[in-house]
Amino acid sequence: MDPLQKKILGSTGLQVTRMGLGCAALGGLYGDIPDEQAYAVVRRALDLGINLFDTAPLYGSGRGEQRVGEVLRQVPRDSFVLCTKVGRVLDPVEPGDADRGQEIFENPPPFKPVFDFSHDGVMRSFDESLQRLQLDHIDVLHIHDPDDHYEQAIRGAYPAIAKLREQGLISGVSAGMNQWEMLAAFARDGDFDCFLLAGRYSLLEQESLDELLPLCVEKNIGILAGGTYNSGILAKGAREGAKFNYNDAPAEVIAKAQRLEQVSQRHGVDIKAAASQFALAHPAVTAIIPGTRRPERVTENFELLQVEIPADYWAELKAEGLIRVDAPVPA
Repeated sequence: MDPLQKKILGSTGLQVTRMGLGCAALGGLYGDIPDEQAYAVVRRALDLGINLFDTAPLYGSGRGEQRVGEVLRQVPRDSFVLCTKVGRVLDPVEPGDADRGQEIFENPPPFKPVFDFSHDGVMRSFDESLQRLQLDHIDVLHIHDPDDHYEQAIRGAYPAIAKLREQGLISGVSAGMNQWEMLAAFARDGDFDCFLLAGRYSLLEQESLDELLPLCVEKNIGILAGGTYNSGILAKGAREGAKFNYNDAPAEVIAKAQRLEQVSQRHGVDIKAAASQFALAHPAVTAIIPGTRRPERVTENFELLQVEIPADYWAELKAEGLIRVDAPVPA
């Protein structure tokens, strides 16, 4: 696969590379990093020719956006596609406030994210993101993790970002979630251009094949696939303590990942390459957006997409029931 092949993202009209950069780690996910290291990650992506970047106010209470914007503002604006999110506003932390809502982001600024899917909350979030990014516009806005707030999201956040699209201030109306069921509801109830689907279409999980992905093909909703390593278990090894869906992996997930590793070893296939290429094989998936805190990992993820994987590897995964028989695989 060519990571620099460009495809139009759903109905946005935006052309994006098949690999983008997810930027949660640049906000201090599971441990902060120095500013210069974060900048180096973004620069490496640009140097490789990657043009798609995905961030959010949640990532380090704004620090992620600031770091991404510091680099992107130095290159031509038409050379990249930038996605960020709405649904959380950042309120100042009051003295003595123990609840900062940032358990997985280390050393955040003195702001805490607060759910707000109202029209006014979305507009505030949009304006503040532009300020942190130091850019004149954002390409795609995702409604971020409205798991317990569907009615407010579809009645407040969605009309707000749809209006921004009508005004030409953004190109893409989207939602980004770690579940597929609510994204399917958004696809039925609204006019969405794309979705960010995190972790729910991977070597370990293909339930989104049942409804969401066919619906997206039908409605020309482009999928950005995040979490294709499922929080690390498909990249760092299937063992006790491995992360899956942001938590310690349960025993049955570890067991399945170990079986995937065994088949990969028999065929001489890097499981990370398989995980990346598998997600991109579905026609609904426009790009994958792996995240990292290290520049060399950006290069590694880029090169993994170019690795040749034999057809009999995919055939064995299907024969062993490790991936669904109806899952598209790379040709």
